Amino acid sequence: MSAVFSVPKKLFTGSGCLSLAENDLYSMGKKALIVTGNHVVKLKCFSKVIELLESHGVSYTIFTGITGEPTDKMITAGVEVYTKEGCDHIIAVGGGSPLDSMKAIAAILANKCLVSELMGKNITGSMPPMAAIPTTAGTGSEATKFTVITDSEKGVKMLLSGSSLIPDIAVVDPLFTVSSPKSVTASTGLDALTHAIESYTSRKAQPLTNTVALDAVRRIFRYLPAAYKDGTDVEAREQMSIAALEAGMAINNASVTLVHGMSRPIGALFHVPHGLSNAMLLEKCISFAIDGAYDKFAELGRSIGAASAEATDKESAEAFVKAIAELCEICEVPTLDSYGIDKEEFLSMTEKMADDAITSGSPANTIKEIGRNDIINIYHSLWK
Repeated sequence: MSAVFSVPKKLFTGSGCLSLAENDLYSMGKKALIVTGNHVVKLKCFSKVIELLESHGVSYTIFTGITGEPTDKMITAGVEVYTKEGCDHIIAVGGGSPLDSMKAIAAILANKCLVSELMGKNITGSMPPMAAIPTTAGTGSEATKFTVITDSEKGVKMLLSGSSLIPDIAVVDPLFTVSSPKSVTASTGLDALTHAIESYTSRKAQPLTNTVALDAVRRIFRYLPAAYKDGTDVEAREQMSIAALEAGMAINNASVTLVHGMSRPIGALFHVPHGLSNAMLLEKCISFAIDGAYDKFAELGRSIGAASAEATDKESAEAFVKAIAELCEICEVPTLDSYGIDKEEFLSMTEKMADDAITSGSPANTIKEIGRNDIINIYHSLWK
């Protein structure tokens, strides 16, 4: 089996790795657009990035217009700031939203079009240099060719893709994630778990994606509970940062499947954070998919110690689903009801959400055949 495995040009990992990336960061250009959020600019880790740039005479403009999961309007605002301020490269510091926004801003600068015009296309063009510095362990956006941007008018989360969107530099320092609150630790950690599971069981899986995905699953089951319980646990934070990066590399080359396809419409229409909507769906979607590949889900179950070597593939796969449910319970994942979503409103939107999920293309990567009615039924099962 031949395959391509794409990653950023340079990856820096481990506590204090920002200093290792110093030469590469200040060599990117003369003026940076720093894409971030209002919370991140108050953090010590953000100050370290600013100090590094200033020590080398690199000018910068800070764009804090990413006030939640990114929309096309936020991206347009970022493009305007980049152009007005005469920037020549982009650095994103924050969670998945600033990182995704950086990619979309770069894509618009390169293609000079509306964000919506890029949906469904293989995005190319001469992008400004990009560096991703995550402050959460989950999205893996620092290592992927994907970005998800909400179309404000249509209420659709647009999945944009192209190898040119992969950041040139990724600086994955676990110390930057220590400030993440419990809720963010849980949702981003479970997002990474979803990436790892889906890529491992995707129709597009390959030997290298299997390797990093399986290792990510092991790390997450072992260390996410510890990071959730004690955010200052540096070992747990480091292991989760590695797992999120591995899972990001896995989906970058094997893609996501059913969970992500169904999750995006929930986020777009009901404003549930992406990682959390993934977590709400994870057990139900994997329960649906396991009989399409008992052997692969069984391997996941055995890898985390949920099943013995003597257990059948079916038993091991089912044990893995049970372990997912237990991990979600540890991380206090809410139901749609407890999150405050109106049941009747949600159910009235299931047909549109199913159509949007299918249009995204992600469910088609699921190793089990899945139809529109299957997706609608899974949405309905979230209320049982």
